Amino acid sequence: MRTSCLIFPVLLIFSIFGHAQKYNEQINLKKYAVANSELPAPARNEKRVVFIGNSITQAWAEKRPDFFTANNYIGRGISGQTSPQLLSRFRQDVINLKPAAVLINIGTNDIAENTGSYNEDFTLGNIISMAELAKANKIKVILSSVTPAGQYPWRKEIQDVPGKIQSLNARIKAYAAANKFAYVDYYSSLHDENHALIKSCTTDGVHLSVQGYEIMEKLAKEVISRKVR
Repeated sequence: MRTSCLIFPVLLIFSIFGHAQKYNEQINLKKYAVANSELPAPARNEKRVVFIGNSITQAWAEKRPDFFTANNYIGRGISGQTSPQLLSRFRQDVINLKPAAVLINIGTNDIAENTGSYNEDFTLGNIISMAELAKANKIKVILSSVTPAGQYPWRKEIQDVPGKIQSLNARIKAYAAANKFAYVDYYSSLHDENHALIKSCTTDGVHLSVQGYEIMEKLAKEVISRKVR
């Protein structure tokens, strides 16, 4: 009996520790650790802009590197990530890089329930926390809409994806307006009559094709040019 009583707490500790380690790995602080360390401090009056997000942002920087290099934009997207994961790495991948502005694009993987049940208030709260952190560090805030999707190929059981995206986008836009933050509306230029991604703009119904990124680039650059001078 005494042996079993001792074993249970030990197993519990290992279980908690293992879960914590797994969560830290999911945040993936290693992804940009080297790139961040090699990035020089911004020169005086340098207008550096960090794009932080999920696979849409990651693939954007990978597929369209010239867009980022030519405009002094820095891509810090990680595939599959949700808003709490972005918030957890926001200091390392945004604040410590001392950009003039940050463009935050997140939410679709929250709706897809990649890291747990979807709660719109929780997702919006994480976006607000990132915006507040940026503002507190004198980084200009640019928020953006979640891009359209009809369904998630990896989570087809998720119901009313277009409705959930529209609802979250409306709240992000309202929050941006109330706080005088810039807002990039990708959604309006990318959805079809069913509020899914226009077929020519996507590779799988969620991720963007080159044509889709070309549309996003024009929209993002217009807003950034007005916000960062």
